[in-house]
Amino acid sequence: MSVKAQLEAIIYAAETPVTLDQIIPLVKHSIPGENGVPNDAEVKSLVRAALDELAADYSSADHGIEVRQIAGGYRMSTKPEQHDVVSAFAKSLKPPIRLSLPALETLAVIAYKQPVTVPEISEIRSVDSSGVIATLLDRKLITTAGRKAVIGRPILYKTTKEFLLRFGLKDVTELPSMEEFEKLVAESFQGDLAPAHSAEEEPAPVPDASSSIADASSQSQAEESESAAGSEATEMTETSAAHPPDEAA
Repeated sequence: MSVKAQLEAIIYAAETPVTLDQIIPLVKHSIPGENGVPNDAEVKSLVRAALDELAADYSSADHGIEVRQIAGGYRMSTKPEQHDVVSAFAKSLKPPIRLSLPALETLAVIAYKQPVTVPEISEIRSVDSSGVIATLLDRKLITTAGRKAVIGRPILYKTTKEFLLRFGLKDVTELPSMEEFEKLVAESFQGDLAPAHSAEEEPAPVPDASSSIADASSQSQAEESESAAGSEATEMTETSAAHPPDEAA
């Protein structure tokens, strides 16, 4: 079996990204060296070359998956252009796991500002984030990163390897810009908030009591104004008739 085939089998079978340190001992004896026994440098170079060839093979349009570097290792994942069909398949199996908007906001602040303290997160979000921090810790998306050297020594938080795995990132430098992130969040929640009766005719709005009272009051005021204007015009007409203007001499 070729080294590339072995690498393909290992990466496919692994539940988490496989690192070079994990791969090399497994395939080392399958790689011939110049003197029969390859040294570590030769093995590492050949494994890297085989991984590059494997990634190039899967980059073809005929494949729906690809070999990517994620969180310091190699992993097979579906290609972005197959997102819609894979997402539909996943939703047909079980409800997707989602983060609440407060949790997503807090995670975004930590990802872009790490390491960061809870008071700093709360100041950015303008709301207390202590409860959300506990949720993110339980899901292993964030972890502690020591304490900040200020009064009170608050705990610092940063993202974890699980965060990279969940979001399919090689490292935090692959995070989208803030503009791209806001667009993704808006699109995600717009789909969740789409009305179920979009195909049906929207019912006519029913005015509340206060609106009806306001309309009636406005109409009454308008009628009183018209009546007053009419009375004034009548009075002026009668006055003009009683006291006609002097004729020119």
